Amino acid sequence: MTLSVIGLGKLGACTAACFAAKGYDVIGIDINPDFVNAINQHRAPVYEPRLQDLITESKDRFTATHDYSQAIEKTDITFLIVPTPSREDGHFSDAYLIEALKPLATALKNKKAFHIFVITSTVSPGTINSRLIPVIEEYSGKKFNQDFGMAYNPEFIALGSVVTDFLNPDMVLIGESSPEVGAKLEAIYRDVCETTPYYAHMSLVSGEIAKISVNSYVTMKISFANTLASLCEEIEGTEVDRITAALGADKRISPHYLKGGLGFGGPCFPRDNRAFLAFAKEFGIDAALAKATDDINHTQNARLCEHIKAICQNMKINKVAVFGLSYKPFTPVIEESPAIKLISMLTKNGVNVVAYDPLAMDGAKAVFGDAIEYAESIKEGFASASVCIL
Repeated sequence: MTLSVIGLGKLGACTAACFAAKGYDVIGIDINPDFVNAINQHRAPVYEPRLQDLITESKDRFTATHDYSQAIEKTDITFLIVPTPSREDGHFSDAYLIEALKPLATALKNKKAFHIFVITSTVSPGTINSRLIPVIEEYSGKKFNQDFGMAYNPEFIALGSVVTDFLNPDMVLIGESSPEVGAKLEAIYRDVCETTPYYAHMSLVSGEIAKISVNSYVTMKISFANTLASLCEEIEGTEVDRITAALGADKRISPHYLKGGLGFGGPCFPRDNRAFLAFAKEFGIDAALAKATDDINHTQNARLCEHIKAICQNMKINKVAVFGLSYKPFTPVIEESPAIKLISMLTKNGVNVVAYDPLAMDGAKAVFGDAIEYAESIKEGFASASVCIL
């Protein structure tokens, strides 16, 4: 099978490169000429560890174009990995997906062979059946499950380790329009995965619910650990990391994401949890745990800000250094970053900040401008402040 990937951003470029590196011929499509040119020049269009190595390794099998019709005419399966930004009501926008599906469906008019569309972008439950399939049928004149099939196959990865996560998943989620579609998708992942994951086959809407449920549950664990950490801060002699390690040793709980620290951030966790809350509300269900998870997450930075203010007052200083600006290591992404939120709180409280991050300086400068200082190195940051926040 030949594959096409619509969207060559942080996730799409990595997905396409992984497929190509494992032997598949892949055509990437993007409206951004810089991304297309980068791929055709065998350069990574975005920064992500291991991505450049995979592109170099698979340069004879991975090409890019602006022409959507190539995805239909020259490939058997099309993966759509385009932005689905959150709306004000908490649901995900499908505008970019529909915008991409229209030219793809138009090209499908002239194709006789069965084609599979795989939605990898996170969507609100019910989107594929109620919104995306009708668009393909309208613009192609083809019939669902007769001329084309659908799958929902979201990724469970983290920026900074996308390639490693993609190649070594615990589980591959496959929402399928038919068992045959799901079997073809599983066959691809059996070729690509370097582990032996659990293949979770289910209906399209079940897959959509499963995706946001996973992240909602993980964020609940994070907020529970952070609540425990906040409690331990008030009780002398407690060691929260030892407590969470004990909890995590219980196989019913597991240690993953069970550690006190800052709140969760990034492009997935916060919005997926809010989407779960919005989806449940539509059906008259009060997802109280999801709401509490979000509320607790918002309190973490405020607690730390007050703690830092007290230290500064006691030491009679007014300058702190913050190391680490992205929402997690090994990525320049600052979306929903706890560090960025903390700096905003500190500056509003009159605390001067000097910041450093090996990857995220440009993003921070775009947010704060001249409102804070920027160190050229960790050493310089340490030398310029008596309180350092890691």
